Amino acid sequence: MAYTTIDDPSAHFHIQLYSGDSNDNRDITNDANAGDFQPDWLWIKERTSTSSHQLIDSSNGARYALLSDSTGAQDDDQNRVQAFNSDGFQVGTASTVNANGDTYIAYQWKLNAGTTSSDSSGDLTATVQANQTAGFSVVKFTTDGDDQSIAHGLGGKPDMIWLKPLTSANWIVIGKFDETAFNNQYMLLHTTDAGASDGSYNEPTSTLFSTSNNISPDAAHTAFCFRSIQGYSRIHHYHGNGNADGPFVYCGFKPAWVIVKGVDTADNWQLIDNKRDPNNVAETFFSPDTTAADTTHANNIKIDLLSTGFKCRGSNAVFNGNGNEYMFMAFAEHPFVTSTGTPTTARVGGP
Repeated sequence: MAYTTIDDPSAHFHIQLYSGDSNDNRDITNDANAGDFQPDWLWIKERTSTSSHQLIDSSNGARYALLSDSTGAQDDDQNRVQAFNSDGFQVGTASTVNANGDTYIAYQWKLNAGTTSSDSSGDLTATVQANQTAGFSVVKFTTDGDDQSIAHGLGGKPDMIWLKPLTSANWIVIGKFDETAFNNQYMLLHTTDAGASDGSYNEPTSTLFSTSNNISPDAAHTAFCFRSIQGYSRIHHYHGNGNADGPFVYCGFKPAWVIVKGVDTADNWQLIDNKRDPNNVAETFFSPDTTAADTTHANNIKIDLLSTGFKCRGSNAVFNGNGNEYMFMAFAEHPFVTSTGTPTTARVGGP
């Protein structure tokens, strides 16, 4: 069977570093080696000061942001992001994206250049913007009760879904947390809490996912839906071994971006990328459940970003507690082999 992948991940995902200057209507243009695309989901973080992670999507509009460390309602600021451009984005004077002298990082995902579609195949009508090639969609819907089905537009079964009401309420994360996919557990993006059980989440299908009694009734919601794409993205789990020489976690590509959370431990979410740490060992992290600036951990929290995955370096329980379960999502810098090559054998790192 032919091996297919996304040969150029930068056509769908890009990381951009920039410095603030406080000028209004400022275009942030992506590096020349980035694929030209309009970013439809922006994740911007101020690196040098404490501030919330700003999650902004083109379906909802440039001026609105959800904050990953907060249960608050969507934040409205016309001076934050002012436009999604064909090769980047435009910022205003807001300090969260453009304070003079501060440094920033912008994670950018491609969807459908802001074009949405209405899908009534579930119990609720959904407004969907999807990039099926890259396994990512943003879905808008309004609940009117519990346990209702919604279209996700991925063209295949999602591996992880992040749910946030646009009102004040929890960030709900559901996905593959252990060997049983969607095993009625959920986690909260805005806290350190371990996974919690909820018997009301149903296994999603190739077209639909369902709500539960944990989400806000009669409220507008955004769902970020992710599906693993061979050679480009991987959403899975691994077990820690508690050793300084930690587990290798197979992805099938060299990661550019990795987020990790302990399923059975109360620790911070950890986010690492290849722009802040372009060389191994990578040790500069964000915790999306906090407002903290760039953090270099002193307590054995490091990883190597390798050609086919990542390797934990250190015994800290945040990444590598003995026998602990961890979920992760990773996006590629480049695949290990192209669509014309021969794939490596997939495996999960750790015992």
